[in-house]
Amino acid sequence: MVIGLIQPGEMGAAVGEALARRGHEVLWASGGRSPQTTRRAEAAGLTDVGSLDALAARSEVILSVCPPHAARDVARTISATGFGGLYVDANAVSPATARAVGAAVEAAGATFVDGGIIGPPPREVGSTRLYLSGAAAGRVAEVFEGTELAPVVLTDELGTASALKMAYAAWTKGSAALLLTALSAARAEGVEEALREEWLLSQPGLLRRAEGAAAAAASKGWRWVAEMEEIAATLAASDLPDGFHQAAAEVFSRSGRDRSAAADARTLDAVLRNLVGRRTDENE
Repeated sequence: MVIGLIQPGEMGAAVGEALARRGHEVLWASGGRSPQTTRRAEAAGLTDVGSLDALAARSEVILSVCPPHAARDVARTISATGFGGLYVDANAVSPATARAVGAAVEAAGATFVDGGIIGPPPREVGSTRLYLSGAAAGRVAEVFEGTELAPVVLTDELGTASALKMAYAAWTKGSAALLLTALSAARAEGVEEALREEWLLSQPGLLRRAEGAAAAAASKGWRWVAEMEEIAATLAASDLPDGFHQAAAEVFSRSGRDRSAAADARTLDAVLRNLVGRRTDENE
């Protein structure tokens, strides 16, 4: 089967490589993409067709794996090509956004399937799952059978897979933001060392988790801002408080950007300086 992949970032490239190893032809479009993305796509064994128009013309399935803020624009771009195959949005978006994406691509003649990826980039069996919903979810699941990305069909209702992704990330990434915020507050109030000592006594392992949260925030947090906003929208739609995840979006937007950030004391200190430093700058 010929599958078009948008975009081969860290997650997307690993998904594309898994599909290619299964024997599918996986296409991508290099137009406007960075040299780093090109190297990643080449290493994954993807076929460059240059443009999204060419990708849409040749693909039977299009898989969108992009930062959540770009999901709607990608769908509109593909809709403009008249693509009529299976369109899978596997982005971290709210159920409402997923349904809006589906409406856009289906209006142009495609069949939409809602997806949500939970787990790290799939490089070994059992690590990562692709949750799917929609009437054609079973057809997409067949494409992924035998790959490192295990397909799980939920329901025929569009938005269900995205709802699960939102609920999952509300804790995993939301708790990382909360942990960084707690330590930032301690630093701002001059009790950071006392908090660290108390954690060693009553919450062993929490400081190590904070270092991991800081590394994730520095290397990936810029992509999580929109994801936190999508989670907030999901909560608000269910009449639940959305303020925490709006705040988490701000935490990740303040965390700085370091693609090579390691989970260590240096990175944690840098992220805390970015978070606490904002308050200092505003008060000067």
